[in-house]
Amino acid sequence: MLELSLNILDVAQNSIKAQSTLIELDVEINSEQDRLVVLINDDGFGMSSEQLEKVTDPFFTTRDTRSVGLGVPFFKDAAESTGGEFKIESAPGKGTSVRAVFGLSHIDRVPLGDMNATVEMLVFFNTGIDFVYRYRVDDEEFALDTREIKELLEGAPIDSPEVKIFISEFLKENTTEINKGRIF
Repeated sequence: MLELSLNILDVAQNSIKAQSTLIELDVEINSEQDRLVVLINDDGFGMSSEQLEKVTDPFFTTRDTRSVGLGVPFFKDAAESTGGEFKIESAPGKGTSVRAVFGLSHIDRVPLGDMNATVEMLVFFNTGIDFVYRYRVDDEEFALDTREIKELLEGAPIDSPEVKIFISEFLKENTTEINKGRIF
């Protein structure tokens, strides 16, 4: 994929398919350690040990519409090609956790891409699922938690135009402030 945010979107789509009610997305950039870490946790129905063994095989998928599943294998390859690592843990009824570590300055690291658009798309097209997005660069971070937003809305829809504008501006302003002009 051309940017990591698309890999993250693809893995989050797997969480949605697994009937998750809460999906957590963490992006941590650490300049000193020269690494970018992506964590994706869900509370979906999880995978059996047999599925877990095969999930990084591009010729394995649980989908009926095609015979290959490239999202997780591409994500794993993207991490490992930068000297990083990839780990996925899951158990039936316990959800799934994906951790990908990338060499931040490695020449083969794919750009992070537009995480704000990825988060917005997930939130606005999956209003029945709660999302927690945490973005950290070195010692600064911010979080967006749809549970908190929904509580403040007191039953108003999270995908209303006014809320969409608020979330979009919140993500843009905080990302801009933390990135300090740097592009990851």
